[in-house]
Amino acid sequence: MHIAMIAGEYPPRWGGIGSVVFHLAGHLASCGNEVSIITRSHKVNPPGQSGVNVIQVPWLKLPMAFTRSYAKNALKALKKLHRNKKVDVVHIHLPLASFSRKEFRLIEQNIAPICSSLHGSWLGEKQGVIRASKAKESATWRNPNDLAIRLTAKYYSKFERAGILESSISVANSQSTLNEFKNWYQPSRDFNSDVVLWGCDHKVFRPPNQDDEEEQLNHEKIRTMYDCADELALSYQPDTQTPMILAVGRLVARKGYMTLIRSMPKILEQNPGARLVIIGRGHMKKSLMKNAKKLGIEHAIFIRSSMSFEDLSQHFRSADLVVYPSYYEGQGLIPLESLASGTPVVTVDQAPLTEMVDMSVGDLFQSGDSDDLAKSVCRILDQPQQRVEKAKAGRERVLSKYTYEHNSEDFLRIYRSIVKN
Repeated sequence: MHIAMIAGEYPPRWGGIGSVVFHLAGHLASCGNEVSIITRSHKVNPPGQSGVNVIQVPWLKLPMAFTRSYAKNALKALKKLHRNKKVDVVHIHLPLASFSRKEFRLIEQNIAPICSSLHGSWLGEKQGVIRASKAKESATWRNPNDLAIRLTAKYYSKFERAGILESSISVANSQSTLNEFKNWYQPSRDFNSDVVLWGCDHKVFRPPNQDDEEEQLNHEKIRTMYDCADELALSYQPDTQTPMILAVGRLVARKGYMTLIRSMPKILEQNPGARLVIIGRGHMKKSLMKNAKKLGIEHAIFIRSSMSFEDLSQHFRSADLVVYPSYYEGQGLIPLESLASGTPVVTVDQAPLTEMVDMSVGDLFQSGDSDDLAKSVCRILDQPQQRVEKAKAGRERVLSKYTYEHNSEDFLRIYRSIVKN
């Protein structure tokens, strides 16, 4: 089967969509399929995979507007690709590609049936930006992307609607996302849909291997770098008095980092040796550190802009706990990467995060409530043996249903069903 994927994100700029498309394509190719990725152009060429052809197209480098320019150029590339070798299925990853209803119909009628992946919605992103702004995470105008989402999400939502109305099937990455699309766009009763939660790379994101000397040295280096390296921590013991709390994701308002910073004074009252490590690119680093200094906790906060996947996976293994305080997600991959690494997760008590995380693998807090967040973190830190049990349960949960092997099986089934029909 020749599968054409239209994905606005793809390595080398890792992100949620970029990661899942990269791994899904690789697994589909390993099953004997040919996969062509049509993505936005980058200065650095993406990593190669056997059986995967990457086509880069130009795009207008403006917030939100890029989705339309990218889609137009992707359509041209798709037509050319189909002329050279027949495409059997077109897999479009929304919302980063904005096709009109006419363009969806053109693809369906002249090229191949469409599977549209719903990774979240612009209207949901807008709600997240508004909630974060009301919670005083950061002013919307400080981030051009947030401002563009707030001002133009309603306009660009018509392209999302086109996708669910004109695709052969729409596959959401959570039940929450599917419900959003149904509530906002009111598709007909015969709307063909499915839910496939994305997995993560359970071989990269895995529990510690203390028999690996190099890995152990990297662990000790990380814990020392962040001033949380008592003897128990260096040997991965859960009753350490210097716990490392990790948060990963873009430094933007809707990720909830200011709420996390505000929770730290109460966390440090009960756990004075705790340290918070935040990893992510974005515009909020200065304001986060400024607020940490104002709260008198600057010594306990570390912010890293970026790092390799290998270093990131070691950070997940080395951490005692991961916190994910986001105001909006289509699914959210960071919690899965943490669970796969054998590290419990504290996240918001709202869908879609609750579709993956519950009290058996972590803890939940009320979104935007820094006091409740502090209680959740302290509750887990105060129960080291339960934290070990949660870690094991989290790893087992990922292996049971949240892997790219599961994803490739699910999407092959979906592709075959729409080709047959």
